[in-house]
Amino acid sequence: MRLGGLLLAGGVWLALVAGPVGDALAQSRAAARPAAKAPEKEPPPPPEPPPAPYDRDLMRLSEIVGALAFLRNLCAAPDAPEWPSRMKAILDTEGVTSARRDRLAGAYNRGFRGYSLTYRVCTPAAGEAARRFLAEGERLSHAIAGRFGG
Repeated sequence: MRLGGLLLAGGVWLALVAGPVGDALAQSRAAARPAAKAPEKEPPPPPEPPPAPYDRDLMRLSEIVGALAFLRNLCAAPDAPEWPSRMKAILDTEGVTSARRDRLAGAYNRGFRGYSLTYRVCTPAAGEAARRFLAEGERLSHAIAGRFGG
């Protein structure tokens, strides 16, 4: 009896140990089965390329173009309609990724918005600001083209 009791106790012990192991084995087999095919997701966007060496100057130029778009229109300058199209040209050539395009557009908008909050009518100060921006923008565009081509 003692031997049978030991066997019975051993059988119970084996059942207790085999139960969780058996469950784990069944779970691992279920995990190995291919799951139902999930709908395909869009691939992640490609990583952002490193910034161009002239990015800082280009962002400043975009901000200047935004300020000039506002100021030249405010002062009814003959070249007023050209400034938004100049920014579009920058976006078309330099906005190679959506993040870069957003940064360029953000710089333009900062320049535009900053002066739209300051000036409501064309004043001598607005005209002077526009002249200074024209000079700085010309200097920046020549520096970018001279150093990096284009």
